[in-house]
Amino acid sequence: MSKGRAALAVLLLLMGLVWTGQGAGLIPGSFMTGSSFWLGVGLVCLVLGATIGWTARGRRT
Repeated sequence: MSKGRAALAVLLLLMGLVWTGQGAGLIPGSFMTGSSFWLGVGLVCLVLGATIGWTARGRRT
């Protein structure tokens, strides 16, 4: 996996975790807390990050 793809996958996973936590109300103190919109955006980021990491895992570029 290239360093760029790895960085993108990690960034999406971290943002997805934070946004999912805020949307679910687990991380308080933000306008995103308890918002189903941010829960959905976080889950999409998690899926995209995992997909990019998984598909690029075997490639050597």
